[in-house]
Amino acid sequence: MLETTVRASERRHGARNLPQTDEDGLYEIRLESLGGFGAHLAGKMLAEAAVLQMGLNGAHFSSYGSEKKGSPIKSFVRLAAADAAVRTSAPVERPFVVAVFIDHLLNDPAVLSGLRAGGILLVNTAQSPQEIRDRLDFHHDTVACLDATTIALEEKTRVNTAMQGALAAMIPFLDVAAVREVLASTFARKNASIIDGNLRTFDRGAAELRVDRREPAAAGRSVVDVPPQWGYLDAPIGGVVADPGNTVTKNLSGSRAGYIPVFHADKCIHCGLCDLVCPDNCLSWDIVRHADESWDTRLRGVDYRYCKGCRACVDACPSGAMTAERETPGFADAHTVPLDWSPRVVNGGRLHEPG
Repeated sequence: MLETTVRASERRHGARNLPQTDEDGLYEIRLESLGGFGAHLAGKMLAEAAVLQMGLNGAHFSSYGSEKKGSPIKSFVRLAAADAAVRTSAPVERPFVVAVFIDHLLNDPAVLSGLRAGGILLVNTAQSPQEIRDRLDFHHDTVACLDATTIALEEKTRVNTAMQGALAAMIPFLDVAAVREVLASTFARKNASIIDGNLRTFDRGAAELRVDRREPAAAGRSVVDVPPQWGYLDAPIGGVVADPGNTVTKNLSGSRAGYIPVFHADKCIHCGLCDLVCPDNCLSWDIVRHADESWDTRLRGVDYRYCKGCRACVDACPSGAMTAERETPGFADAHTVPLDWSPRVVNGGRLHEPG
């Protein structure tokens, strides 16, 4: 866990009052993402703007795995009034705002865990707020959607900048100008040539936000309650977690950043170069038997469950059978060709390669 805590020392935009706080006087935000999408930096800049520019006290820290890029990351922002102390560095479990940087993460119900009644759910998605509500069966509170991936691709920037613009526009006490100022100063220290593109991305994130505000959940439900998968009564013997981890069966779809390889069978020469460079064994092959009892292998398509969108196969393909295209909702599920791990007999030998 990496932690950065700062106290209010500057009030360039005037001190702000928090419209709502928890029992400890804190306003908490949780960013759900994967490593490489900039959630850590986004949280850091939001906290910096709130503390150094707006006169609040606050803390920011992130939690992520050793793999960093591609592994789940949670970025936490905890804010308090200027005269209140932040006395905890525990993970944010009951946030007022949950921002999801990749909509694939919504497949895990725990992403919404702890969201307070009357809170805000912000999702990077091309879908509408109503579609997200139907998908999650979440028909209360505020749901906001932003196609941050498209904005980032068009502006040649990153998803986190667009999401920052959306968060600054959604959270009522945040000063958009203060967050924008911190954004500009941060990128000025890194590379001044990228400031303009990131400011455009930030502004579009605030302007292109689609918001559906509804009444808070019925009385008696203070947070979204997502029970853990296992408890002490039903945990596996020895504490072994049997879910796929870093294995060939790990679902990598959440690691994709907007583009996927698309297979065109009519152009394929079945040379196998794509399979040589694929790091995750997600290409599905078949065995074709001929009348003379000879056989060949033929590429059938891509099992998108295991494709993280690196597009190495696109670069390797000599015939144009693999192209990089923007991923749209539902495309991967509709066009995935599942791997076949069952052994088959060919010329007396048992093949255990995927089909």
